[in-house]
Order: sequence, then structure tokens, then C-alpha cells
Amino acid sequence: MPFGFFKKKKEKKEEGPHYDPTNIRLTDLRKGFVVDYNLKTWEVAEEYEYDWGDNYFSYEFKLVSSDETIFLSLDEDDELEIQVLKKINFGRLDEGVEESLINKGKPPRKIEYEGKTYYRESERPGYFRNTDNENWSEFITWDYYDDSEKYALNIEQWGEDEFEASVGVLEEPEQFSNILPG
Repeated sequence: MPFGFFKKKKEKKEEGPHYDPTNIRLTDLRKGFVVDYNLKTWEVAEEYEYDWGDNYFSYEFKLVSSDETIFLSLDEDDELEIQVLKKINFGRLDEGVEESLINKGKPPRKIEYEGKTYYRESERPGYFRNTDNENWSEFITWDYYDDSEKYALNIEQWGEDEFEASVGVLEEPEQFSNILPG
């Protein structure tokens, strides 16, 4: 009998997917995945990670369809909060917003935009990175919601005087379907 015949062969550990293939959820999204939302199929073009400190992270995905780009933000604290956002030109906000940021270090408590009034709910300093690399950037975001808490407006500050804004809607997981790996 050959030496070592009864020795157990070392199992080759196979890396499986990070998700259950029979139940792919929104939180399983990664770059290259596709998902149906709002009567369109979207591809995840980029994946972003946010570090809010105290080992708390959230994720955002740049979704592209044939004619549109949106950002899908997933923030899971006690429950999953889903925002679908579109970047807007910061200059389209009332001039008082930039003035308040420069003079007071934060935007005003309420902002009027396209017929809706948004109220500041939170200010969060954090770090951001595109998951394609390990480079983190420091920034601050202010989250605003309208009276119904269905619509959102976000303002981000990068460095001393670089600002970005986005508007969108809060969604439920059922609004997304046919999530498939790329």
C-alpha cells in the first residue's frame, strides 16, 4: 500500500460568490451586476464605499441605463434605507446655500428646490472611496428630506470650496428586481 494512502487530501477551498445565488438581494450588488428599476435595466458601472467612523459603512452604486445615470445609495443601520439620486448642478440651488456654507460652515436649515421644501436632518463627516482603489477622500454631507420624507436632497462638501448636490427619492426594496451578477 502506498505511503499516505489513508491520509486525508487537503481540501482545496473554493471561493464562492459573496451572495446566495438563489436569493440575490439589493445589498449583494457589485460592479458589473444588472438590476431592473423603474421600467429600465441598469448596470452597476461603479461601486463606492463610505466610512462614517465607529466601524459604520454605507455603499453607493452608479447605475447606468441606455440614456440615464442614477446613484443608488444603500445605508443599513437599523433598517435598510434606499435612495435613488441624480446629481444636479450645485449652482441650481438658491445662492443662499453656497453663501451659508462659506459664511457659517453649513448649509441653511431648509432649502427650496423645484417646488419642494427640504429640511436638513443630518450632517455627517466621513470618508469616501471608489472600490476600484484604496484612496479615501474626506468630505461632509448634509441630508435633507421633504415633509413626506419620501424625497431627498443631499449636499456634499469636498475640500474648502467644492460642493456637489443631488436630489432623489427614497425607495423600498420591492422596487428593484431581476438582480443578476455581471
